[in-house]
Formats: sequence, structure tokens, C-alpha cells
Amino acid sequence: MIRILSLLMLVFSSTTLSQTLLVLGDSLSAGYQMPAEKSWPALLPPLLAQQAQPTTVINASISGDTSGNGLARLPKLLKQHKPDFVLIELGANDGLRGFHPKILRNNLSQMITEIEKVGSQPLLMQIEVPPNYGKRYNELFRNTYPSLSEATNVPLLPFFLVDIIVKPELMMKDGLHPTAEAQPLIAQFMAKHLQPYLNKESAQ
Repeated sequence: MIRILSLLMLVFSSTTLSQTLLVLGDSLSAGYQMPAEKSWPALLPPLLAQQAQPTTVINASISGDTSGNGLARLPKLLKQHKPDFVLIELGANDGLRGFHPKILRNNLSQMITEIEKVGSQPLLMQIEVPPNYGKRYNELFRNTYPSLSEATNVPLLPFFLVDIIVKPELMMKDGLHPTAEAQPLIAQFMAKHLQPYLNKESAQ
């Protein structure tokens, strides 16, 4: 009986302390060409629990999504899941399609506004595009994220492929997407960089 009560208390404690993180991304987070359970967001909860940050992770990422697609889907997702935190991992497809960085900034800014409007904490991820788009475009694109982070006072997380993309064995043949073998490494990277922000009290 004591053991049963202890287990019930543990489940109740985990439930009451748990918070929700919504990952709004593209193929880099959707688990491109692999089972969803192997994607880094699916591997993240146990790592966050080890950090004493029990978190329900909802992966709302869709391959091919641009920042405009994410903005269009966001209101329904916020209403449905009522997340404590929303990680915006979008922009790669904007860059690959050559969209002007002003469009990207406007869409990201609107997402941040929508997230804050419902009392959730937005988190922004830095995104990089391949160097063949030219130095000027790459700089404008890259600088969109730190500039917007500073203007909105929203945390900016480093690009999670920064240490992966330089290792061909961890990238698919297209040179754009991480393999299934890379997903645990990305999950560890994300757990480390999310750690300072995943706290309900500090997010208030």
C-alpha cells in the first residue's frame, strides 16, 4: 500500500509540475524521412526531466513549412495546446526560396506577438541558410534573428545544426537534413540550451 501511494504521489507531482513546450518548426524538427518517435523533439522530454524540468513536448513541425505557414497555423495550435513555451524553429524554407528577410522578420514578429498575447513565452531559434545564396543575402537573413530577439526581448537559441552540419556522416545526402543518428545529439543540445528558460516562474 505504501509503495502504491508513493507511486501515485510521484505521478501526481510530475503531472502538476509538468509544463508544455510547443515546437513550431519545419523538416529540421519534424523528423524528415524517419519515424516521428525518432525526431529530436520526441527524445527531448526524458532529458528535460533529468534537469528537473518535466516538460510535455508537442511537436507541431511540418516539413516544407515557411514562416508564413507557421504564422497561419499558430492561432489554432495555441488555442488547442495552451503551451507554456513556444519554440519557433522556422525560416529555413524562406531562405531556400529566396524570400526577402523583411518578410521573414515580419512573420516571426507576428508569431511572437501572438504567443505573448495568450500568456505563453516565445523562444526563437537562429536559422542559417547555405552559403551559395550570396554574402549579402546570408548576412541579412542571419542578422534577422538576433535583431528581432533584441527588439522583442525574446531569448535566441543557437542553431541546433551548428555542430552537426560539419559532420557529413550525420547529414542526409541532400546536405540539408540531419539523419536519425543525429537526433539524440540535437536533443542533448536543445536540452542544454533550453535549460535556462524552461521555468514557469521565470517566464512570468
